[in-house]
Amino acid sequence: MDQQTQIELEAAAFRSLVTHLDNRKDVQNIELMTLAGFCRNCMGKWLMAAANERGVAMDYDKAREHVYCMPYGEWKDHHQLPATEAQMAAFKAVEQAKKLAKV
Repeated sequence: MDQQTQIELEAAAFRSLVTHLDNRKDVQNIELMTLAGFCRNCMGKWLMAAANERGVAMDYDKAREHVYCMPYGEWKDHHQLPATEAQMAAFKAVEQAKKLAKV
Protein backbone atom coordinates (compact mmCIF):
# COMPACT_ATOMS: atom_id res chain seq x y z
CA MET A 1 0.00 0.00 0.00
CA ASP A 2 1.35 3.41 -0.89
CA GLN A 3 1.67 6.12 1.75
CA GLN A 4 -1.14 8.33 0.37
CA THR A 5 -3.59 5.43 0.42
CA GLN A 6 -2.57 4.61 3.98
CA ILE A 7 -3.13 8.23 5.04
CA GLU A 8 -6.55 8.28 3.38
CA LEU A 9 -7.59 5.01 5.01
CA GLU A 10 -6.42 6.18 8.44
CA ALA A 11 -8.28 9.47 8.00
CA ALA A 12 -11.43 7.58 7.00
CA ALA A 13 -11.08 5.37 10.09
CA PHE A 14 -10.75 8.47 12.30
CA ARG A 15 -13.87 9.99 10.74
CA SER A 16 -15.72 6.73 11.32
CA LEU A 17 -14.66 6.72 14.96
CA VAL A 18 -15.85 10.32 15.40
CA THR A 19 -19.18 9.43 13.79
CA HIS A 20 -19.51 6.32 15.93
CA LEU A 21 -18.88 8.29 19.13
CA ASP A 22 -21.28 10.99 17.98
CA ASN A 23 -23.94 8.31 17.60
CA ARG A 24 -23.09 6.97 21.07
CA LYS A 25 -23.48 10.08 23.19
CA ASP A 26 -24.65 7.74 25.96
CA VAL A 27 -21.08 6.50 26.34
CA GLN A 28 -19.42 8.76 28.86
CA ASN A 29 -15.77 9.81 28.68
CA ILE A 30 -15.06 8.26 32.09
CA GLU A 31 -16.20 4.92 30.65
CA LEU A 32 -13.97 5.32 27.61
CA MET A 33 -11.02 6.20 29.84
CA THR A 34 -11.62 3.17 32.04
CA LEU A 35 -12.07 0.69 29.23
CA ALA A 36 -9.86 2.04 26.46
CA GLY A 37 -7.46 4.48 28.12
CA PHE A 38 -8.58 7.41 25.98
CA CYS A 39 -11.64 9.60 25.53
CA ARG A 40 -13.06 12.25 23.24
CA ASN A 41 -10.87 14.89 24.90
CA CYS A 42 -7.78 12.78 24.18
CA MET A 43 -8.81 12.58 20.54
CA GLY A 44 -9.13 16.37 20.49
CA LYS A 45 -5.61 16.70 21.90
CA TRP A 46 -4.26 14.29 19.29
CA LEU A 47 -6.00 16.19 16.50
CA MET A 48 -4.67 19.50 17.77
CA ALA A 49 -1.13 18.09 18.07
CA ALA A 50 -1.29 16.68 14.53
CA ALA A 51 -2.48 20.04 13.19
CA ASN A 52 0.20 21.96 15.06
CA GLU A 53 2.93 19.55 13.89
CA ARG A 54 1.92 20.41 10.34
CA GLY A 55 1.81 24.16 10.94
CA VAL A 56 -1.99 24.29 10.94
CA ALA A 57 -3.38 26.58 13.61
CA MET A 58 -5.87 24.71 15.79
CA ASP A 59 -6.64 25.34 19.43
CA TYR A 60 -8.01 22.80 21.89
CA ASP A 61 -11.56 24.16 21.73
CA LYS A 62 -11.67 23.84 17.92
CA ALA A 63 -10.16 20.37 18.06
CA ARG A 64 -12.74 19.22 20.62
CA GLU A 65 -15.52 20.79 18.58
CA HIS A 66 -14.40 18.63 15.66
CA VAL A 67 -14.42 15.48 17.80
CA TYR A 68 -17.66 16.24 19.67
CA CYS A 69 -19.38 17.49 16.48
CA MET A 70 -20.45 20.58 18.44
CA PRO A 71 -18.87 22.98 20.94
CA TYR A 72 -17.66 21.07 24.00
CA GLY A 73 -19.73 23.19 26.41
CA GLU A 74 -22.88 22.38 24.47
CA TRP A 75 -22.08 18.65 24.44
CA LYS A 76 -21.30 18.72 28.15
CA ASP A 77 -24.56 20.52 28.97
CA HIS A 78 -26.67 18.10 26.94
CA HIS A 79 -24.90 14.75 27.21
CA GLN A 80 -22.34 14.54 30.01
CA LEU A 81 -23.56 13.03 33.23
CA PRO A 82 -21.80 13.27 36.58
CA ALA A 83 -19.50 10.31 37.09
CA THR A 84 -20.97 7.77 39.47
CA GLU A 85 -19.07 6.42 42.44
CA ALA A 86 -18.75 3.09 40.62
CA GLN A 87 -17.33 4.78 37.51
CA MET A 88 -14.82 6.75 39.58
CA ALA A 89 -13.80 3.64 41.53
CA ALA A 90 -13.27 1.68 38.29
CA PHE A 91 -11.24 4.52 36.78
CA LYS A 92 -9.09 4.85 39.91
CA ALA A 93 -8.49 1.08 39.95
CA VAL A 94 -7.28 1.17 36.33
CA GLU A 95 -5.03 4.15 37.05
CA GLN A 96 -3.57 2.38 40.10
CA ALA A 97 -2.96 -0.78 38.08
CA LYS A 98 -1.16 1.26 35.42
CA LYS A 99 1.09 2.78 38.09
CA LEU A 100 1.90 -0.63 39.50
CA ALA A 101 2.62 -1.98 36.01
CA LYS A 102 4.56 1.20 35.19
CA VAL A 103 2.60 1.68 31.98
